[in-house]
Parts: sequence; C-alpha cells; structure tokens
Amino acid sequence: MKQDTTKKLQKLYEKNVMNTYGTPAVLFVRGGGVNLYDANRRKYLDFSSGISVCNLGHCHPAVTEAICRQAQTLVHVSNLFLNENSPRLAELIVKKTFGKGRVFFCNSGAEANEGLIKLARKWGNATGRNEIVAMENSFHGRTLATLAATGRSKYREGFNPDMPGFKFAKFNDLKSVKKAIGPKTCAVILEAVQGEGGILPADEEFVKGLDKLCKEKDILLMFDEVQCGMGRTGTLCAWQGYGVKPDAFSFAKAIANGIPMGAFVCNERLSGVLTPGTHGNTFGGNALATAASLAVFETIYKDKLLDNAKEMGAYLRGKLEKFIGKYDFVKEVRGRGLMLGVVLDFPAKDILPILREKGLVALSAGEVVLRLLPPLIVKREDCDKAVRIIGAAFKEYSASKGGRK
Repeated sequence: MKQDTTKKLQKLYEKNVMNTYGTPAVLFVRGGGVNLYDANRRKYLDFSSGISVCNLGHCHPAVTEAICRQAQTLVHVSNLFLNENSPRLAELIVKKTFGKGRVFFCNSGAEANEGLIKLARKWGNATGRNEIVAMENSFHGRTLATLAATGRSKYREGFNPDMPGFKFAKFNDLKSVKKAIGPKTCAVILEAVQGEGGILPADEEFVKGLDKLCKEKDILLMFDEVQCGMGRTGTLCAWQGYGVKPDAFSFAKAIANGIPMGAFVCNERLSGVLTPGTHGNTFGGNALATAASLAVFETIYKDKLLDNAKEMGAYLRGKLEKFIGKYDFVKEVRGRGLMLGVVLDFPAKDILPILREKGLVALSAGEVVLRLLPPLIVKREDCDKAVRIIGAAFKEYSASKGGRK
C-alpha cells in the first residue's frame, strides 16, 4: 500500500466525514501487541491504546480467537432473547467488584454514564431528589446529559441550554463538595483519575472523605471508570485502589478491547431501581461484544496484567521524572499505574507530531499534558524505547525554540 492511498483516503474523509476530528494524519493498516503499522509499513510504538481502549494491545490472540469463534455462530439477537455470554460476563463483573449487584450492558462510555445518571435520578426521585454533583474539570461524555455533567465548559459551548439538575464542585476539595450538596442532591459522580482533564488522580483522603459524606447523607457515590478502569491504574476499577466501595460505576473503552461496548454496574441495594421498560439498549451485551469481553477479563487475570500495570507504571514514571530539571518546560509527572501525564508549559499537542515522526503514538490531555496510556502488556524494553523517543522529541522541540530548556 503506497502513500497515495493515504492521500486518497484523506480526501474521501474530508469530503464525506463530518469534520469533528480534523483530517487524521496517519493511515494505520495493521496492529500487533504494542505496535501499529501505517500504509508505508512503518512501525510505531503505541502508547495511546486507542485512548485506553486496546488495553491488551492490538489483535490480542485470545480476543481475536473469541471474536472469530463467536462471529461464526451468533452475533446478535437483541435483549429480548438470551445469548450464552452476557449472563456469564455480568456474573464475572459483579464478583470482581461488588460481590452482589446488577449490570446493564450498552455500547459506549457516554451511554454507560447516561445510564448512571438515569439510575441516580430514578432512585432519588422517590424521595424528591434528582440533582447530581459532578466535579470541575471532569469529562463524562458527549450526549446532552453527560455534557451537562462535564465540568469543562468548552465541551458544552454551542449546545445550550444545558440539561438541568447538575452542580459542580472542585475536584479534591471535600469542602467544595459539601457546599454543592443541597436538599435535592441524590448522587455525586467523579473519575478516580480525571483523564481528559489532564491525568489528575483523586487524593485518597478526598475519596475516603467523599465516601463517608455520601453515606452520612444517603447520597449515591458513583465512579466514571470509562478511561481509568479495566486495569489501567493497576486495579480492575480505579476506585478499588482507594479502599472504598461506591454504589455504582461505569465501564467502557477497554472492556472489549476495541469492540464497541460499555456497561454500568450497581450494588445490591440499587438492583431493583431500573425495572422493565425504564431503560433499554438494542445492541448492548450482544453475543459478539460479550465474547470479546470475557476473553479480556480472562486474559487480565490469567496473565497478571494488574500487577504488570503497577510495576510498569512505576518503572515508566521513574524514567519520565528524569526529564524534570533537564528541561524547564517539563513541570511534573502524575497519574496512577499506566495512566500517566507529563505536564508541560506549552500545548502538548505541539509535541505529538514530533513523537509520531519518531515512531511513538501518544495523546494530549488538559491542554498542556502529554498523556501516555500504553497497553497493560507493555514491557520494560517498550518503556525504555518510549522514553528515548520522548527525550529525542524534547531535545528537538528545545532546539526549535532556540535551545530553550
């Protein structure tokens, strides 16, 4: 496949696809493990994981086999009928999280978070409470409800009026949450690690204080695990690393390693809130997606990838922190597990093309944060290679700015 194929497809994209992402710069045609390959057969180290979706890397053999096997027998029958996989997957998720509870399957993170909002309102309206407190700087999705719950106003511009029923508090500020809570508050929602907001982890004291506060006021505590879940931080759910147990949480992105899928999960006391006819989803939990997801869960535990995420996350972080002091524009390294951000003093998007040209795919977050989300299968040699490329990119950026440190 030649370069003219890329240009041809870019023109088709510009002509026919809505311009919400701009024109993609690279045509990827193949992936394997931690690597991607473009139309010119050039190899890239992928430290984006499709925005924390391909947590097992690309084309993982166990997931590929499960998808192919299931596609040959049954793909979809709707939720009016049973398939062999969804009840087993739901049981597994509940066992690994709450012990007792219920799962609702859907197709995306926005749908999963929308489900959490509906769950909270249905539960709260029984006592006249339907407001939800969300965090400033948060991101919960692109639907009108999840936009209204998103604490970054730039995403809501042009889509007003906002859906009512949401208040915002400062992240990692328990006093601010207490102030935002009122007589109509039914729930608090947050990310254990804010992803789009700049790889900002919640403080342990804040999370435990929030857990206690919600219990005292009989308010639901809900976690958005769309980006930080599925092993990304070294525990299956990021909230599990804080020693708390919420009332409900959402999963998506990596839950099926690239097959579109989402879910929200509630504890036992909320199990009967959504009754027949109150919520639904045509594709959610179909045979193909749940087959892929079962393979994901099996692989995470069989290959001890939660431990690897902790170990490699600490290793990579230690290497990245050496750039602090070497370059004045590198301010901080933060995150948990393999969800890491390098805080810069310039727009992180400016460094991404340089990294890509040198063979590393990465992301930006919160305007000035270089976001690194390597697959959970990553090894030390992959981390070393990524750090070498980042170092070379920083050096080139510094030279382009007249030797700026």
